[in-house]
Amino acid sequence: MQITLQKSDVVKQSSVQITGSKSESNRLLLLKALYPVFNLENVSNSDDSNLMTNALATNSEVIDIHHAGTAMRFLTAFFAIQEGRDVTLTGSKRMKERPIKILVEALQDLGADIRYAENEGYPPIKIKGKKLIKNKVSLAANVSSQYISALLLIASKLENGIEITLEGEITSVPYIKMTLSLLDEIGVETSFERNVIRVQPSANYHQPATLTVESDWSSASYYFSIAALSEVGTEITLSSYKENSLQGDSVLVEIYKQFGVSSSFNGNSITLKKEATVLEHLNLDLKNAPDIAQTIAVTCFALGMSCDLVGLHTLKIKETDRLVALKTEIEKLGGEVEITDKSLHLKAANNIKELVSIGTYNDHRMAMAFAPLALRVPIIIEDAIVVSKSYPTFWDDLKSIGFKITK
Repeated sequence: MQITLQKSDVVKQSSVQITGSKSESNRLLLLKALYPVFNLENVSNSDDSNLMTNALATNSEVIDIHHAGTAMRFLTAFFAIQEGRDVTLTGSKRMKERPIKILVEALQDLGADIRYAENEGYPPIKIKGKKLIKNKVSLAANVSSQYISALLLIASKLENGIEITLEGEITSVPYIKMTLSLLDEIGVETSFERNVIRVQPSANYHQPATLTVESDWSSASYYFSIAALSEVGTEITLSSYKENSLQGDSVLVEIYKQFGVSSSFNGNSITLKKEATVLEHLNLDLKNAPDIAQTIAVTCFALGMSCDLVGLHTLKIKETDRLVALKTEIEKLGGEVEITDKSLHLKAANNIKELVSIGTYNDHRMAMAFAPLALRVPIIIEDAIVVSKSYPTFWDDLKSIGFKITK
């Protein structure tokens, strides 16, 4: 489905209820499968979380998780400890190009029985679930934090827990801390000192009967961008959000101050208000929040700002190579972008081409990151339904705050 997106009368004061965090939901769904006694509220309605839910509930021998990279990593670890269960995990064509060797080798070091069904180092994989006795493993710290979180999520069910030694500079620390905080919340004992993470074994669940998932900060990023591109005085209220969030993308509050957007918390909501734009150039290291890089790059482009974004090495192994995709689409619009394998450098642009068709590359964040640009020029979004991966109601929510969308 292709849509045309343009500015109508964006409401000066509006509110949006955003679904639960995909990151938190997928972690808690796996923990609920291990400890079935607690209930979950405000679970994400994203494709990824629905796939995770269905995969954990099925008895099928072949499980297809399509484009859901988080599910692939977390389920690899989960099924490795399901004694007596044989499962093949597969996915889309792009998923078969996304590396999983580091996680597989770490699990094999713990004693797991995992083999590659097609290409070495990539899905699909064949898993024979078994009891894992070993508890010490080392892996590179600058890889996707999802590999580390996958190991941490199953660790309390290993007979001797786990001790993970991280080698080198650690990437996406907030996501690792999120996983550890959720383990702590359900009563699992953990520690993270220097480069060593330990999780103690825990046979039982002792903590609250109901856990509520915070709304998704990555999804909130698009409204930060909309606020930044709106008239001074525009206010957007989002819920449900915590000021002391576990999610790394909550750094948006500080980053978007530089775009003239103030944030104020009231109960479980946050109100964004456009104050002023003060910068001509932005320097950011996004190694701890790479999922908001696309949103920030497009915000800068729309405001005629230049930027240097670094710490982006994990973007090459996402739903698409996000660095190449950003360069391609921004240059279609008349921008100038240089990329390396871990950075993006945008030159300030004076003019933006109208009615450019934005490719989405099977990547939900490409569609949503470029949407706020419609406040500057009409744009076309290809394959707009791709947003269902993380935020199925996104286009309806944009309509509710005044965007004009036509098919």
